[in-house]
Amino acid sequence: MSCINLRPLAGKRVAVGLSGGVDSSTVLGLLAEAGADVFGLTMRIWRPGAVPVAGIGDACYGPGEGEDVAAAEALCSSLGVPYVSLDLSAEYEALILGYFRREYLAGRTPNPCVRCNQDMKFGFLLERAKEAGLEFELFATGHYARIEERRGVTALRRAADESKDQSYFIHRLGPSTLASVIFPLGGSTKAEVRAEARRLGLAAADKAESQDFIAGGYGALFADQEPGDIVDEGGTVLGRHSGIVNYTIGQRRGLGISTGPEPLYVCALDAGRNRVVVSRDSSLFCSAIEASDAVLHDESLRGGPFDAFVRIRQNHRPAAARVRVDGGRARVEFAEPQRAAAPGQSAVFYDADGFVLGGCVIEGAERPSGGLTR
Repeated sequence: MSCINLRPLAGKRVAVGLSGGVDSSTVLGLLAEAGADVFGLTMRIWRPGAVPVAGIGDACYGPGEGEDVAAAEALCSSLGVPYVSLDLSAEYEALILGYFRREYLAGRTPNPCVRCNQDMKFGFLLERAKEAGLEFELFATGHYARIEERRGVTALRRAADESKDQSYFIHRLGPSTLASVIFPLGGSTKAEVRAEARRLGLAAADKAESQDFIAGGYGALFADQEPGDIVDEGGTVLGRHSGIVNYTIGQRRGLGISTGPEPLYVCALDAGRNRVVVSRDSSLFCSAIEASDAVLHDESLRGGPFDAFVRIRQNHRPAAARVRVDGGRARVEFAEPQRAAAPGQSAVFYDADGFVLGGCVIEGAERPSGGLTR
C-alpha cells in the first residue's frame, strides 16, 4: 500500500476520528497494527426532531447516525481499543445547519463540508475531547490529503490520488492545527484502502460512500419555500420557480422553461426579489472573482499579487490565476475564463506542486466583458 509508513507512530497516543465508513475504519486498523496507542473518537451531531428529514439514507446528517456510531463502537471493540462519542448536536445546529440555511436563503451556494471541517471536526470535537480529559498527541482522520513541509512550514498538500483529493474541504487548516494531525491515506487510492480494509478483516471494507449532506435532501431545512419568478437577464418573466434554495449557479435541468434551441442555465439568484435569473451558457464564464473571508498559510504572499492555481469548487480542475489578498478580502484573476463561480462557495489557492496556499469565499464573479454578478 502506498500510504505513509506508520511504524514510527508505535507507542504514540492517537485519537482517530471515526465515521463508521471504510476510510476512517482503515486508519484505525492500520494504526493499531503499527503499534500506536489508539482510541476511536466520534462526534454525534444528529438530534431527533431538530430537522424533519424525509427518510433515513446514508448521509452526514440524519437518523442513520445511530448505525454509524454502533459500527464505530463495534470496530473499536473488535480491535480491543477504547471508543468515545461526544454529543456536538447543539454546536452543529448553530454553526453548520444555521449557516447553511442563512446562505441558501440569501441566494448563495454554501459548502457545509468546508465549515464543518474547520469548526467541528478540527475545532469543537478536539476541544470537547480535551475538556473531557482525553489525552492524545495526534489526531488522525481518513481524509485524502497530505501533510508535508513547504519552505520549512507544515503545510497541506493535495492527495496523491487527485480523483479522491479532499484538500478543498480542509483548506482552512493552518500549520498550528496540522502540526498535530495525520492523514494516513493521503498517498493511497480508494482501491488500495479497500484492499487494506479487507486484509484487516474490517466490516466496513465494502461499505458504500456517503454522498449526501442531509438524509432525504437538504430541502428538509426549508419547510416554507416561497415560489417566485424565473427571469432572463433583462427581467422578462419566463416561468416560475419553487423556491430559490432549490437552484444553483450553472443548473440546467429542472427549470421547466425553454425559449428556443439554445439551453438556459441559472446564472444568478436574486434573493432580494426572490428571482432565479437564467441566461445562455456563455454568461456563466468569469474572468475574475471577488471574495471575502480569505486565509493565507504563507504570509509572505500577503499584500502583493502571486500566481496560483485556483479551484472554485470541489470537482473543478485548478485554474491558473493571479491572486491578491488584502486583509480578509481577495481578488482572483484567471488566465482563462472559468465557468459557474457561485457566490458562497470556497475558492482554494494551490501552488504548482499541489500545496494549499489559502482560500476564500466567493462573493461575486466578473465577466470577461466587465461587470460583477452576485
